[in-house]
Amino acid sequence: MDRDGFALDLELSVGGGEVVAVLGPNGAGKSTLLGILSGLLRPDRGSLTVGGRTLLDTATGAFVPAHRRGVGLLAQEPLLFPHLSAQANVEFGPRAQGTPRREAQERARRLLDDVGVGALAARRPSQLSGGQQQRVALARALSPRPGLLLLDEPLAALDVDATPAMRTLLRRVIADSKQTALLVTHDALDALVLADRVVVLDRGRIVEQGPARDVLARPRSAFSARIAGLDLVPGVADGAGVRTADGVELQGKAVEVTDGEPAVAVFPPSAVSVHTVRPEGSPRNVFPVRIAALEPRGDTVRLRAGVAGAGPAWTDGLAADVTPAAVAELGVEPGQDVWFAVKATEVAVHGRQP
Repeated sequence: MDRDGFALDLELSVGGGEVVAVLGPNGAGKSTLLGILSGLLRPDRGSLTVGGRTLLDTATGAFVPAHRRGVGLLAQEPLLFPHLSAQANVEFGPRAQGTPRREAQERARRLLDDVGVGALAARRPSQLSGGQQQRVALARALSPRPGLLLLDEPLAALDVDATPAMRTLLRRVIADSKQTALLVTHDALDALVLADRVVVLDRGRIVEQGPARDVLARPRSAFSARIAGLDLVPGVADGAGVRTADGVELQGKAVEVTDGEPAVAVFPPSAVSVHTVRPEGSPRNVFPVRIAALEPRGDTVRLRAGVAGAGPAWTDGLAADVTPAAVAELGVEPGQDVWFAVKATEVAVHGRQP
């Protein structure tokens, strides 16, 4: 598609029940892609098939309008009908499809219970908090049983207290319903927790794609490197921490995670201290790594770990940000074996896609 000099040129396939996160800088084509998928934009050339049904094919002239596509949307703002109750908002989609009233009511009640606001079904949007409105909006997006759910930065407008719970809710509800979804986000944690796969767009083209952790832990484009900015350790939830595949336990602060479920420990490189001998003292997570590279970053130097050496495989790509003075004092250089340490209070544990 060529729009005002901008060309969107890509081929993307999303498997049934898969969640794909689309990342990219402003102007990369994310909004254009959502517009084409939703039916709000008509490309010059291309085709779109959802669940075996052709929604768009410029070669044959096929074009299914937005209201008949069976594509749901959960945006930054809830966009609920202000004059309708939460229950009526969620009933609206199925009723518009011709679903009998009683069936639509039962589906709406079940979905409102699933998203944790069943007791608020009679309230209008003005009587709900922002987080509650977004939960109702999620139920409304799912109620018509869309073949594809578009998530357009659904957590961006929530306050910091509501975001973790809503992120966990999204992951659970989408997984339980085996919903096929495409997520547009600027948040690496959203992509990590919600998505099976990440696609990075730049100037209308795919420049990087792969499993979410691989792309975020070992970014190959400038944008994904900038957006990642996190150290990620996968495993399964174990108490307040994560147990890796090789049995190493990292302690942290769990965010609504159930023991035994796939999880990831997340912490910023700035929280990592570097030692030439194993540190003792205050409780912390300590693990050996081999330095692969030193990356100057303004007032700091990023020490990037590699897979070789005494460290376990999951340390590949982990980073620590230290001052140039600390680098000189440690005498650290590529190929050297050191110890990374991070306090448990700096580690957040989130559930993730299997």
